[in-house]
Amino acid sequence: MHEFDVLIVGSGLAGLSAALHLAPTHRVAVLTKRALNDGSSQWAQGGIAAVLGEDDSLQSHVDDTLVAGAGLCDLAATRFVVEHAPEAIAWLRELGVPFSLENGELHLTREGGHSQRRIVHVTDATGAAVQRTLIEVVRRTPGITLFEEHTLVDVITGRKLGLADPACLGLYALNAATDEVVTFRAPHTILATGGAGKVYLYTTNPDTATGDGIAAAWRAGCQVANMEFIQFHPTCLYHPHAKSFLISEAVRGEGGLLKLPDGTRFMPAHDARAELAPRDVVARAIDFEMKKHGLDCVHLDISHQSPAFLQEHFPNILARCAELGIDITREPIPVVPAAHYTCGGVLSDLAGRTDVPGLYAIGETACTGLHGANRLASNSLVECMVFARAAAQAIAEAPAHAGAELPPWDDSRVTDADETVVISHNWDELRRFMWDYVGIVRTNKRLERAAHRIALLDSEIQEFYAHFHVTRDLLELRNLVQVAELIVRSAQARRESRGLHFSRDYPSLAAPAAPTILVPPAA
Repeated sequence: MHEFDVLIVGSGLAGLSAALHLAPTHRVAVLTKRALNDGSSQWAQGGIAAVLGEDDSLQSHVDDTLVAGAGLCDLAATRFVVEHAPEAIAWLRELGVPFSLENGELHLTREGGHSQRRIVHVTDATGAAVQRTLIEVVRRTPGITLFEEHTLVDVITGRKLGLADPACLGLYALNAATDEVVTFRAPHTILATGGAGKVYLYTTNPDTATGDGIAAAWRAGCQVANMEFIQFHPTCLYHPHAKSFLISEAVRGEGGLLKLPDGTRFMPAHDARAELAPRDVVARAIDFEMKKHGLDCVHLDISHQSPAFLQEHFPNILARCAELGIDITREPIPVVPAAHYTCGGVLSDLAGRTDVPGLYAIGETACTGLHGANRLASNSLVECMVFARAAAQAIAEAPAHAGAELPPWDDSRVTDADETVVISHNWDELRRFMWDYVGIVRTNKRLERAAHRIALLDSEIQEFYAHFHVTRDLLELRNLVQVAELIVRSAQARRESRGLHFSRDYPSLAAPAAPTILVPPAA
């Protein structure tokens, strides 16, 4: 058994930031199911939103967030993040993140839903640059022990052990190298495992985005909120060899125009803000035009900008498209919407605390109330940093509590699976019917169909989990089925169309606006 002061599950911006804040005073373990840089943070292109320009204001950033969130943002959480965003950028600069400059000052770009230029970035590969910097710092920081290739199986709570104290006491993790489930004990555990984009057939997310923290927290007795709000990024590159490649929001922020195959613009007919409308509006508009005209994709045209401009601002997009035979200096980019961001998650407070004492959730895993019914572009990375610092501070101030003896993982009554094809088949079925029935546009009938299929899959997976040795594929599928069930239940509970949740059966807004909160049976 491994013992630490703090366990952090996830190695994206949220997890690594928390580790660095805690390392001077705590023994910290960072667990990640693959390599340190395999999470979603690595792929963030656009940048990080913060009020740094002379013409900008904190209130303007708050207002833009509230508008995008369609009436469901928590005002206290929104102000908390916006007010602490500039210091988060300053912290990254101190660590050495090489942000793009113009005349010696931070270059600020603009993205959909923002009324001002306030996006700090590293060309069009901000996440990669930030992660690279943080990983280098983490690897040389005393007090942080890294456990790569360790997949979360479940968190361990006093309630699960039959104790009076329901607190989180540690976790079980599958070590891929030894194929054994290892026990970790600590008085504080932070879930920073990212979102659940892989529950959908088409997504911008990496393969690691399987909702592990959300599902584990739910099983531990935590409430979840707003799971129906899955953000579909409007512009994912449409090409058979371009798996999950995102075309940044900033392309539209710098003048990119969405067009039909004949060159006709269509966004002005859908929203007065045209290409700079929030993502939910743009994604629905693209979905509408594709269905109306029977299209496989639409086109994003930035070719009116000079090659030098494109090379300076979007070198990675320019290069990747060129590899696939698309010259964005001369022709438009074929794009489609794809599942991108989980706005809901584990319900947490302004210090990242969940319902279970000793258990924290930060980053995309959490629902802080910042994003409401739709995340404003580039608010996610700053949320990771602000709540990582807040959780670290809460842990530092928390009174120590004695840990209980944790039993080792018992797999004495299970065997090796004889047919793992069941896992791959169920994974494929889940992602396809979630895309068809719980996608950008929903109906009661579609949600009922999805719920029926999820119940059947859940029964099969639980039987498989009970009788066979756990594998990473099985654990991820188990978590995805649980998260899918939470998404569908939340969507069925919301009898209106708001933000990212659009229902043909309930096309209007209802009043008053209220979050969707699900309470687990064990809570």
